[in-house]
Amino acid sequence: MLSVLLIEDNTDINETTSEMLEMAGYEVVAVTDSKQGVGTALQINPDIILCDISMPEKDGYEILSQLKENPLTSKIPFVFFTAHTQSREIKKGLALGASGYLCKPFTEEELLKVIERSIAVS
Repeated sequence: MLSVLLIEDNTDINETTSEMLEMAGYEVVAVTDSKQGVGTALQINPDIILCDISMPEKDGYEILSQLKENPLTSKIPFVFFTAHTQSREIKKGLALGASGYLCKPFTEEELLKVIERSIAVS
């Protein structure tokens, strides 16, 4: 069973996304803040990380940069999901090393496709 680390500060989105992933057969560890997200990534070494961009303390870009600097987490596929749909935001995330980008609101089908694509490429 593949494991997913979900980093999302909005509890409704966090819970809904976790349920979608669990119903699709993924093992999900969901956290609601950026510091906990980085620590959890180091602790569990997930198969993929899904991360919101806009969060208090550290944003998703900072989380990705920090995880890419660490040899233990640098190769983990990382997918941003966010309400930011401007092309410059997408380009910034991909330039930092994100393997995928998902715009909110998203469907279960879109979520699963981006995960499968990101894991296949890594």
